[in-house]
Amino acid sequence: MVTSAAAGARVGVLALQGDVREHMTALTTLGAEASLVRRPSELASVDALVLPGGESSVIDKLARAFGLQEPIRDAIAAGLPVYGTCAGLILLADRISGAIEGQETFGGLDVTVRRNAFGGQVESFETDLVAPEIDGGPVHAAFIRAPLIEQVGPLARPLAALPDGGVVAVAQGNVIGTAFHPEVTGDLRFHRMLLERVAARAA
Repeated sequence: MVTSAAAGARVGVLALQGDVREHMTALTTLGAEASLVRRPSELASVDALVLPGGESSVIDKLARAFGLQEPIRDAIAAGLPVYGTCAGLILLADRISGAIEGQETFGGLDVTVRRNAFGGQVESFETDLVAPEIDGGPVHAAFIRAPLIEQVGPLARPLAALPDGGVVAVAQGNVIGTAFHPEVTGDLRFHRMLLERVAARAA
């Protein structure tokens, strides 16, 4: 399953909290060189970054504590390819609905995202998504305490939606966000999309 876009790509996974291991496995399956990012020097050495699922407010606080918030914001602004799943999507949103007091984001996606839009852990579910831009048929997605993209601004574009039309995946330049967990279901097309952005940027 190694993709040519992954050749030589060094992809970091923000390893402060969340499902880091699953993303590491997905990236190495595609042939990328995956590494953990916990400090600014590690961020500076990667060609792309994955923000995993977990608890967005906790990751936000830890990113500030580890001195990573501004370096990540700067990297996104400079064009670093970044992919966020679930909590990672919330961290990439320019606007949050239902944020806890003082919660901040890295930004990069012109969207409004509602936290825990589908309820708690017991309301987790799987479904097939409408994803016209994604080759290979429907996306089977797992939603775990998932957010929902309530509003997509003019700078971002939807990539996938629920059967009822609710947007759950977006892209803006080199930044990708999904409300679901493809690393859980084994669908690596969004990770491959990230690696394609790495290859395009290198070219």
